[in-house]
Amino acid sequence: MESSPAQLTEEERQQRLAERLREARDYLGLSQQFVAEHTGIPRVAMSAIENGKRKVEALELESLARLYKYPVTYFYEGTLDEPASVRALAREATDLTERDREEVLRFAQFVKAYGSERRGQAPSSDQRHEAST
Repeated sequence: MESSPAQLTEEERQQRLAERLREARDYLGLSQQFVAEHTGIPRVAMSAIENGKRKVEALELESLARLYKYPVTYFYEGTLDEPASVRALAREATDLTERDREEVLRFAQFVKAYGSERRGQAPSSDQRHEAST
């Protein structure tokens, strides 16, 4: 069982933060060089941060969270409010045109409203309204 952040030493918290930053970058398939170029954090500094040898500054963490499309709190707490599939959809949608994103949204609203009917559940009035907008 994982200890809560409050029960960890400063060094342990720093190591967890470093691991989560590395895992997020690896999950997204980004190189340290790419991250360095898009955040202004030198690649050598990224390596030191991810290995727990250098503390990440607050502004650096905000920049990394923005690039990775994760909430800053994830790197401290290790939990995300939305499922991984929702984060993956959001990441993929960022490269779409605005019109294409609107189309994806309409499709998601349709599936939400009428997908429940296929499973034997009637859509709620809110779901029917969302699908018609």
